[in-house]
Amino acid sequence: MITEINDKQIADYQENGFLVYNGFINKNEIIDLKKAINNSINEMGENKIAGREKSQKFEDKEGENYNETVYLQRINLWKINKYIKNFFTDKSLGEMLCKLAKVKKMRIWHDQTLQKNPWGNPTSWHLDNPKWSFYSKQSISIWIALDDATVKNGCLYFLPKSHKLAKYDNDVRIGRKIDELFEVYPEFRNINPVAAEMKSGDASFHNGLMAHAAGANMTNDNRAAMTCAFMPDGSTYNGQQNILSESYVSKLKIGDFLNNSLINPIVGDL
Repeated sequence: MITEINDKQIADYQENGFLVYNGFINKNEIIDLKKAINNSINEMGENKIAGREKSQKFEDKEGENYNETVYLQRINLWKINKYIKNFFTDKSLGEMLCKLAKVKKMRIWHDQTLQKNPWGNPTSWHLDNPKWSFYSKQSISIWIALDDATVKNGCLYFLPKSHKLAKYDNDVRIGRKIDELFEVYPEFRNINPVAAEMKSGDASFHNGLMAHAAGANMTNDNRAAMTCAFMPDGSTYNGQQNILSESYVSKLKIGDFLNNSLINPIVGDL
């Protein structure tokens, strides 16, 4: 894992809301991460979120599980796999995230594997942070390409600087209508999207309020990626359960700090 970051990269991330980072992990790390992910998927079975009392469905407004036509998704693999936990709690990665987001400490929010199926549907434009259990303009996600991600097989797309315009009071889900987010933010239609093609081992970082999407997989091969979202230390509960367990949420009040290190461990400290 290469985590060096320079002032220009930090400035670009702050200005545009995303950064593509070439050569983040090497071939051996790709193999090891894929193995850890596959082992976790097999262990979880149909359960979507590791460590929760029951499985959580992600449904579109029509009540159908649209996500299953887009990708295979499993969340919080770090809770059941030591390799993945060590990977995302790596101190140098945490420091890199803190530098990009300009915060002193970061905590894991949740990881997820996103494996776009052959002929998988596109991932519609959306924001991440409005769905989470906390609000923060400094939240950040890493998206690691485990296979080459191309325009043909469903790479990410970003709307530069959209994180400066986005707010928390919307919850546009990933669904069949690819431009539903633009009904909330019509100004986004005027921003030219950037296709973030990546080689396997490359990574991208994006702000939790960055508008992003992914194309359809127009090939007969999977397109695998591993992601992890991080929240700044000091973030507080906003009343949304999201990936948190029912037992934990039952003890929270709006405004409580999300500082349980067993659930959201510290990963970076500047």
